[in-house]
Order: sequence, then structure tokens, then C-alpha cells
Amino acid sequence: MMIENQTLQSFLSDLASAKPTPGGGSAAAVSGAMGAALISMVANLTIGKKGYESVENEMNEQLTQSENLRNIFISLIDEDINTFNQLMSAYKLPKDTDEQKLERSATIQLRLKDATLAPLSIAKTALEGILLAQRSAQFGNTMVISDAGVAVEMLLSALKSAALNVFINAPSIKDHTFKEVALKEIDELMIRGSSIAEQVFENVKDKLKS
Repeated sequence: MMIENQTLQSFLSDLASAKPTPGGGSAAAVSGAMGAALISMVANLTIGKKGYESVENEMNEQLTQSENLRNIFISLIDEDINTFNQLMSAYKLPKDTDEQKLERSATIQLRLKDATLAPLSIAKTALEGILLAQRSAQFGNTMVISDAGVAVEMLLSALKSAALNVFINAPSIKDHTFKEVALKEIDELMIRGSSIAEQVFENVKDKLKS
């Protein structure tokens, strides 16, 4: 079932079950979608508000971008589920003959790459969201600045959670170039995302305490 056709309760029940999907990758994308939604919330509660006329264009742009990210995250929930299901199907392919073994091995390697690219996409989208949240915390309505802080934490969680799903697949991938590129990219995303998110969190905390 497509994620957009599920209730929250249904999704969480599936997540808690013994079924292989949805799993951590899907949960990462849900976290990212919630972070993006909170950025939209900050924008919506800033646009048209007295005292924020000078940042209205900025907030309108923020809203467009955050809603686009939210839709991307929703599609990535399904993508993560589908690629993992395809990987599980590949492991179930017959291996009675040498030809079957070769075909099974090649299919598993292909599906492993797909199952790695999905969380990598989640992580990249999460970094885009973190950058948006940074601007939300800077220009958004101060009455909802805590929501900008929550947004950045949800997006950082999405990034780091997605990274774990890249790490778990990497040892089984035989294409060393693909593996090295994926691991290098996810490490860079984590370093940059963590640094920005920490700054945003501290800035929001300071504003809330002042």
C-alpha cells in the first residue's frame, strides 16, 4: 500500500510488526517529512504577519521549497520500501544451478545498490531541509522559532538514520567504486548536516532563553 493511502496508525503498526518493511529507512524519510512540514508551518505563521513584511518573499520561497521537500520525502518512503522488498526477493531467487547462482548474485548486487541509493537520497534531501530550517530559524516568526528548532532536529535524525541504512548495505556491495563513492558522500552529508544542525539548535535555544 502506498504510504499516502495509509493512516498513521496503520503505518506504525506495520513498522512495529515482524514484516521486513517498512523499516528504518522509511522511518528516516517520515522524520524528514515531518521536519519539512514544520518548516512549512513556520513559513505559514510568518507570511502576512505584522512585523514580518520584509521577509515575506523569503518565507513564500521557503514554503514552496519545504512543500516540495515534503513531497519528495513521502515518495522516498515508498522508494525505500520498494527497493528493500526487491532486495529480499533477489535473495529468494533459485540457486540450484551455476547459471541460477550467477543470475541470483548479479541481481542481489543490483538490488543492493538500489537499496543504498534510496537512503542516500533521503540523506541528501534531509540536508536540503536542514539548510531551509536554518533560514526559518533566522527569519521566521519568533513565536514559532522552537518549531524551526524541532524541524532541524527531525531532519538531522532523518539524515543520520538514513546513513545507517547506507552503512548496513555497504559491506555486501562488491562494486568497490560504487561503495567508496556512496560512503564518502554519506560521510560528507553527515559532517555538514550535523555542523549546521548544531548551530541552528544552539541559536534557537539561545533565543528561547533570552
